[in-house]
Amino acid sequence: MKKSLTNKQSAAENLCVNTIRTLAMDAVQAANSGHPGAPMGLAAAAYALWTRFLKHNPHNPDWFDRDRFVLSAGHASTLLYSLLFLTGYKVGLKELKNFRQWGSITPGHPEYGHTPGVETTTGPLGQGFANAVGMAMAERHLAAVFNKGRQKIVDHHTYIMCGDGDLMEGLTAEAASLAGHLGLGKLICIYDDNKISIEGGTELAFTEDVAARFKAYHWHVLRVNDGNNIDGILQAIKEAKAETAMPTLIVLRTHIAYGSPNKQDTHGAHGAPLGEEEIRLTKENLDWPAADKKFYVPPAALKTFRKCVDKGKKTEAVWHKKVKAYAKKYPELAQQWNAAVYCKPLRGWDAKVPTFANAGPTATRVASGQVLNGLAEKLPNLMGGSADLAPSNNTLIKSSFDFQKGSYGGRNIRFGVREHAMGSILSGLALHGGIRPYGGTFLVFADYCRPAIRLAALMKVPVTYVFTHDSVAVGEDGPTHQPVEHLAALRSIPGLIVIRPADATETAAAWRVAIKTVNAPVALILSRQNLPVLDRKQYPSAVALAKGGYILADTDGAPEVILIGSGSEVHICLEARERLAKKGVAARVVSMPSWELFERASKNYRDKVLPTNVTARVAVEAGISMGWERYVGSQGAVIGINRFGASAPGGTIMQKYGMKASAVVAKAMALVKS
Repeated sequence: MKKSLTNKQSAAENLCVNTIRTLAMDAVQAANSGHPGAPMGLAAAAYALWTRFLKHNPHNPDWFDRDRFVLSAGHASTLLYSLLFLTGYKVGLKELKNFRQWGSITPGHPEYGHTPGVETTTGPLGQGFANAVGMAMAERHLAAVFNKGRQKIVDHHTYIMCGDGDLMEGLTAEAASLAGHLGLGKLICIYDDNKISIEGGTELAFTEDVAARFKAYHWHVLRVNDGNNIDGILQAIKEAKAETAMPTLIVLRTHIAYGSPNKQDTHGAHGAPLGEEEIRLTKENLDWPAADKKFYVPPAALKTFRKCVDKGKKTEAVWHKKVKAYAKKYPELAQQWNAAVYCKPLRGWDAKVPTFANAGPTATRVASGQVLNGLAEKLPNLMGGSADLAPSNNTLIKSSFDFQKGSYGGRNIRFGVREHAMGSILSGLALHGGIRPYGGTFLVFADYCRPAIRLAALMKVPVTYVFTHDSVAVGEDGPTHQPVEHLAALRSIPGLIVIRPADATETAAAWRVAIKTVNAPVALILSRQNLPVLDRKQYPSAVALAKGGYILADTDGAPEVILIGSGSEVHICLEARERLAKKGVAARVVSMPSWELFERASKNYRDKVLPTNVTARVAVEAGISMGWERYVGSQGAVIGINRFGASAPGGTIMQKYGMKASAVVAKAMALVKS
């Protein structure tokens, strides 16, 4: 039975839809790898959305007021690449032919910054969905701040295409729950309900009523029972756009590998090429005009898709006129707008950051909260919150109010106990642009949002993570809440800058580094317990933190031993240095808040801080010792905690686990004498 044409779509529409299908089939086959089924099933919906509704300019993928499109089911990447090529982005047919090959801009899963028009890196299921929630939140906030009366310079939608696998992930449950609570009416998700997963039919593990679940989340839910009914799809999207009080889920019943005589509706079409013969049969079944040709694009179909270029140019041109008129009427807001959109803080952005010159012992989490509030006065696009731990993480902006439904101008986000969603939403906020996002939780719960952190590092997005309660010094809560392996785990993520400041002044310097960093995420690792604030008249300025490691206290001559610490353990090193001096041993103390920043410094600088001729070195950190060998060498030593913690007062645990000056002195003396 022919699958090509029904009474639900015209011949011209059919040609465009099947162009997407055949390109997806051919690209996967050429690579001998990939996922053809979902693109074939979603082709009609993708055509309808991209040509009739999506506000975009293929010749300027970064136009700020464009609609955002997120393919959360990133394995269906050939769907997106076909759309990008057909509608006129800088993705040529050659790139489709080189799908998944070395040097191409069409990798196996979409990658932000690698392919024009790709809004976020997707593939790990659920991440794109949650990123999109962040994008929709950013749109609502910026609209609330900058739109004045009829002067709307922020007015766009965020669209998601997701599959069964996305909705099985707990991450989407977290993000969807928050999106419904916030009433993100400009968020529209098309759910590819094809009832197939890699292992077989979804009835193997996924039999819930998705529509009922999303209704319970306060989403507007629509159904289209035929994934090829373009009129039905268009009507559903129209209704979704008309619903402004709730996000919308469109449950679209599709057929994986639609048109394939032998593989439609089978799990075999999910993640493997159809095969040359099955592709030929499928093209014949679809009445394709060139069944024996690969990557054939009918001129009529290409002409239809390329109308998006002129349409996009005109739409963007109208928007620029609005922005120009807006700037004349609201010059101060326009200045704030430019600073936010182009990620260039206005002069004096850090003028309100406290100096802590006369402060007594202060927990770095407390210092961070004070710095954050100082920055917030001069950085109106600084926005974030905590996973239900704001009082502990000190992440509340006191001069603002909550970002809530009907109150989108607020800068304090209540993420609830949703660490994973928080991490992914923060990335979405950053990817959207105009927002400098931050989010806090306990360091031990960094594992709950690790997949999002990893992708943020891969995408090089400027997100700041505020991780407090950084060691066994947490105390009585015990080993479940005491991080020991987490610093090493975070440091293992390529591209993530991890900073563990030693005191309040280093904390201020760390925040400055975070705000200045526009091409990487930054993780601040902060103490629960009070730490002495170093007298910067006696010690070097904390601005040296920007180099990752610096000489904090030195000897008159060459040091006999170098003590290296981060965070609270720097103070242990300083005390040990004094004790060693009484024993006639000259010790240098190096504060090493950030390995990543230190590795970026010149070799000459690193050799000055850690001279190669001084092999007696002791690194001290209240976490696992793995990784410190790079700085202590084969002849040095590490005092760490290579076991889980215990429930007791924090000071007691630190002493019992060897985080004390006497242990450092003993280790240093042994090295010097050896």
